[in-house]
Amino acid sequence: MPRVKGERRLEILKALAQMLEQPKWGKITTAALAGKLDVSEAALYRHFASKAQMYEGLIEFIETSVFSVANKIAQDETDGAKQASKLVEMLLAFAEKNPGMVRVMTGDALVGEHERLQARMNQFYDRFESTLKQALRSPGADGRQKPSDAEVTAHAGLLTRYMIGCLHQFAKSGFTKKPTDSYAAQRRFLTA
Repeated sequence: MPRVKGERRLEILKALAQMLEQPKWGKITTAALAGKLDVSEAALYRHFASKAQMYEGLIEFIETSVFSVANKIAQDETDGAKQASKLVEMLLAFAEKNPGMVRVMTGDALVGEHERLQARMNQFYDRFESTLKQALRSPGADGRQKPSDAEVTAHAGLLTRYMIGCLHQFAKSGFTKKPTDSYAAQRRFLTA
């Protein structure tokens, strides 16, 4: 039975993500990835021009997954504070379900790779922070006074740095300290 176009590409990305999920991981080589898939390195390069392109594929998955749900949250929740809280919780839950992606999101997997990959992850966080700002500018259900731009910027920055810290802690714990465990208790302090 012939393969569906893009199926092997997806298999390669899944294998790379699985390798990144290992609590004690090292730099992933194309030889190790090819070995995991039981193919030659040349077979990998038929689908990706470089290892950097493989990481770009993972970043695209992160962006598409996160921002499609973020858009849905923005449509469904009109209260700005609740929207921001749901956005943070969604990102933490995404990370928890995709631990291999956390290594990419924190930049750990990108060390020694092409610098454009880290720049792209930085853009991801800038975009997410802008999404938080937009949410925090929305009126609240309680009729509160509209926050100033400085307050919105500071609050979105705090939430973004909190999330990044949670992701680092999750990765450094070998994926045992789940980011959503602490969020429920800390939410009221973060969204005050």
